[in-house]
Amino acid sequence: MKKWLAALMMITMLIVAGCGNGGDSGSTAGASNNNSTIQKVIKAKKLVVGTNPGYYPFEMVDTKGKFIGYDIDVAQAIADNLGVKLEVKQYGFDGLVPALQTGEIDMIFAGMSITGERALAVSFANPYYKTGQSIMLQANDNTTKSYEDLDKKGTKIATQIATTGSLLAKGIYKNAEIKDFEDFPAAALALQSGQVDAVIYDEPAIQVYNLQQKGKVKKMDGVISADNLGLAVQKNDFESLQWLNSFLHSYIDSPAELESRAKWFEKSDWLTTVKE
Repeated sequence: MKKWLAALMMITMLIVAGCGNGGDSGSTAGASNNNSTIQKVIKAKKLVVGTNPGYYPFEMVDTKGKFIGYDIDVAQAIADNLGVKLEVKQYGFDGLVPALQTGEIDMIFAGMSITGERALAVSFANPYYKTGQSIMLQANDNTTKSYEDLDKKGTKIATQIATTGSLLAKGIYKNAEIKDFEDFPAAALALQSGQVDAVIYDEPAIQVYNLQQKGKVKKMDGVISADNLGLAVQKNDFESLQWLNSFLHSYIDSPAELESRAKWFEKSDWLTTVKE
């Protein structure tokens, strides 16, 4: 059960050993070590990650003010493997990339879809979760059968600012009005209060919200796009990317990851612990 942990500990030991080689400080390897997030984290004995709570079931805040969710479990597993403490910082979704670029955080854990535009600003590890954009409607909407039905004047569609759903909606709708909200819960509340006619967001979050607010909203069947979610580090931090890819290869489908996946995606008892 601990084989994946042992393998990653070996990789970590090799990285630390490489850091101690003081020869040829002007080499490419030396420059990489100096800029490596993994090296920084090991030296500081702390992993600082940025997230945007409200993306169920990836990152939320519970009634005690603690960050919880699938992404938080992944972050904690990385910190445990490196033998460091985990610190989670909250940002607006559009503030995550700037925070990473300025060094306020070491990595982004926010269910962030891998896109070409974002890859110009940050570097993504290999995808750790596959999902898609989905549509949530008002409970009494019996006329909308497909995403095309929403593209008409007078229709208002809510999205979260700077997300894949926002970019997608603005690309496919020519007549409907797209309204950006700070986070998904705000967009969902706007739907329930009748301010908007639909919400476009990642399918897992809409599924959970639909379960939580049963009878108040409804999810349209299927997805309207496919997305790969990735962990982000500073641009061209290849050593950290190599480490993260090795970690994810061992972690995904491990007993610990399967337990986390079952808890957050297959059960719903945790909903009562989430701060509204």
